[in-house]
Order: sequence, then C-alpha cells, then structure tokens
Amino acid sequence: MVSLSTWVRYAATKFEYSVVLGWKKYNVGQINGGQLSDAIWKNFFQGKLTFLHWTKGEQMAPTVAGDGGTLLVRKLPFPAPTQVFVGDVVLLKDPEKPSDYLVRRLAAIEGYEMVSTDEKDTPFILEKDQCWVLSDNESLKPKQEARDSRLFGPVPMTDIVGRVVYALRSAVDHGPVLNRVLLILGKNTTETPMFCWVRGGFVCSFLLLAKVHAGC
Repeated sequence: MVSLSTWVRYAATKFEYSVVLGWKKYNVGQINGGQLSDAIWKNFFQGKLTFLHWTKGEQMAPTVAGDGGTLLVRKLPFPAPTQVFVGDVVLLKDPEKPSDYLVRRLAAIEGYEMVSTDEKDTPFILEKDQCWVLSDNESLKPKQEARDSRLFGPVPMTDIVGRVVYALRSAVDHGPVLNRVLLILGKNTTETPMFCWVRGGFVCSFLLLAKVHAGC
C-alpha cells in the first residue's frame, strides 16, 4: 500500500508541474490571465506525470535493447540542475531533428570544464543551461554512430523532456533504469578523443561510454 507521504510528494510534484506548464502557455500567449488558473487545475486533475516512449538503436545498449524497447519517462517541471542530475538517463529533443527524440545519459551540466585529449581541441566550460549527453554503448564510433554531444556539442537543458525511470526490453526482460550511478571507466582508444570534465579538484574521464565520477 502506498504511504500518505508518497501521495503528498506525488501531489506536490504534479502541482508544481501543472503550474510550470500553465505559466509556459501563458507566456507564449496560448492562454490569458483568466484561463491560467483553470489550465493549472485541469492539468493537475487530468494530466499525467509519466508517459511511454518507444525507442530503438544501439546507442544506449545495454540499458535499452538495440532492437527496440518501451521506456517509462517521468516528465520534468523544468529541467534544471536541481531537477535532473549527472548520471541520469534522459529523453531529449534531437538537436539535428527537432521533431524527434533521443535517449542519452546526462554526463555534465553547466559549470563543468570539458577537456579533450586531442590537443587541437580547445577546453571550454559549459555555459548556463547547457549540458553534455553521451550514449552508453562503448563499442560505437562516437561521431559516426553514437550521435551524442561529441558530434553535436552541448545541448540546452530546456531540450530535456524527462527522466527515463523504467525500461521494458521484452516481456521477461524489464526493470528500473539505473540513474545517477558510478559508471566504471572503460578503455581509451587511439581513434577517439577522450573528453573530461574538471570539478572540485577531480578530473573525470568520458571515453566512449557516459562516465560519471560520483565524487566530483
């Protein structure tokens, strides 16, 4: 049985999301001031905080099966560093195809310094509301196959739609998605520049897989 405190947290989160969604509609002129309150309460009572998203591709294997799988995505009221965290698997708008979506792991957020082992690349710091996303599959070539920030660069935090919380790979293979976990550093390759972020005195490497150092 679900506890009362759980229901209270759920209601608070849903109300927060309803307010943010209503305010966004008001700011872009979709509704007027008199309709704002109605929009908030309508979304609170009728809206949903989660939705299903079907995806396929080898980029996030083994987290998501290469031949496709259904994901349960938790909507985010506003994708800020206080709402989504380094290490989370997120659903975001495709930077190259805005009408499509990508599933990638959040590897760095604003304020992180990005450094490449390729001396030709200039180190840079992620600006406000920017983030860096990576695929999980370390066997893919980063720019040709992985299709992550090593190809299209930093992406706006506002492009993040939600956090992936559950993966249904098949009828017998399903379970929660590991978010905010310490991922073991893999092997470096001569063909792939190694990106790092520097924070708090630690240097944390990103190779082919999204690698997160929980101590940074």
